[in-house]
Amino acid sequence: MGAFKTQDIAKTEPLSPITLQDLQNEALHLFCWCNRCGHNAELAIDPFITKLGLHFPVPEIGRHMKCSQCQANDIATRPAWPRHGGQLARHS
Repeated sequence: MGAFKTQDIAKTEPLSPITLQDLQNEALHLFCWCNRCGHNAELAIDPFITKLGLHFPVPEIGRHMKCSQCQANDIATRPAWPRHGGQLARHS
């Protein structure tokens, strides 16, 4: 069996966050979620690349955003993964 041992996990290098360039390479949009009111949207990445650059980490983009519904500055950002006919994971 290929089970992980605690010592194996501790030796693993941390993963780098996905960047705007990664989204561009995979032709993905940016998914944004307001942690205050739940408003969400998928946005094109070109304006973000122009402003922030290709190597900007996707999880950090939310720090520069404001919800258009409630004006909160509490936005989570991630890749807009393709839909597969159902909900794969729930944002909480």
